[in-house]
Amino acid sequence: MAFLCDFYAQLRAIHVDQLERKWITISMLVIGLFVGIITMDAFFHGVNPPSKVETIDSAKLHLSKEFAEDNLGVQVDAKGNVIIRMVAGRYSFFPKHIDVPAETPLTFRWVSMDVLHGVHIPMTNMSTMIVPGYVAEITTTFPKPGEYPVLCNEFCGLGHNHMWSNISVIAKEDWTAPVKSAVKGGSSND
Repeated sequence: MAFLCDFYAQLRAIHVDQLERKWITISMLVIGLFVGIITMDAFFHGVNPPSKVETIDSAKLHLSKEFAEDNLGVQVDAKGNVIIRMVAGRYSFFPKHIDVPAETPLTFRWVSMDVLHGVHIPMTNMSTMIVPGYVAEITTTFPKPGEYPVLCNEFCGLGHNHMWSNISVIAKEDWTAPVKSAVKGGSSND
């Protein structure tokens, strides 16, 4: 408290013209207004920092149950949710091709096995960073059938421009859920 009193006394000792004082006050009020607007907007629209940060050991992805090679690709859980697990690594996305239904909420779970990657699917609202050691989860819907490329939008090395994958979006009524293989334990849609 004594520090603040001393600082305030020193500040008052500096001569500031009355006009400059008014402009400083107006500037501070405008800054306060902007910070207040941003805070209220974040509060009313539910914008929060991520609270569910999920970590994973990138060096042991192949040993993890969720991101083991047999579990990559499209799967349907017990509740009927479509979950897609993909791994980004220099210089590819794994699996290289997947088939998903149109007009269905899809949850993508991404991990990186080496460096920072970005994933972008043109003609959609899907774009995110894939940070090593963390699981990136995005839920999206493809409104219409078609072929959608999956591109890396973060420079990850010399082969970056060859890093891509493909998503075939099939009409909801024509799509069949992948069936687990008894031998591999993976999906037949990989």
